[in-house]
Amino acid sequence: MDIRLARTTDAPAINELLDQLGYPQSDPAATATRIKTWSDDPAGAVYVADSGQGLLGVIAVRTCPFFERDGTWARIVALVVSDKARRQGIGSQLITAAETFATTRGCLRMEVTSATHRTKAHTFYQSHGYTVTPTRFLHTLPH
Repeated sequence: MDIRLARTTDAPAINELLDQLGYPQSDPAATATRIKTWSDDPAGAVYVADSGQGLLGVIAVRTCPFFERDGTWARIVALVVSDKARRQGIGSQLITAAETFATTRGCLRMEVTSATHRTKAHTFYQSHGYTVTPTRFLHTLPH
C-alpha cells in the first residue's frame, strides 16, 4: 500500500470514496480543482491509499494557527476507506500520514468531527487516542 499525496488525476476515484462517505460527487473536474487548491496551499494536504489497482482511501488534513496562544492545530477534514477494504489498517496509515503532516508543521493538537450515527468511526478514532468533546455549534451562512 502506498500512502501518497493526491493528484488531480485521482479525482474520479476520490469521488467514489466521498460518495461512500455520504457526500455524492457529480463532477470529477470540480474535485480535481479542489485537489489542486489543496496541493497549492502549504496549510493543507490530501493523502490517498493507493493499492496499485486503485485508491482504497483518502484523508484531507488542514492546519490552522491558534488565535489565543502560540502554535497551530490541525483538523482532519475528511477520511474514508473503501467499504471493500475496511479493517485492513488503511485508515490507520492515513491517520499516521495526517498526523505526521501536522507534527512536521508544529501542530499541538489534532481534531476531527464525526456525525453521531458513525459509531464505528468513533470507535476507530478513540482507538487512535482521540477523545470525545461533544459540544459543536454550526450556522449555515447565506450564499
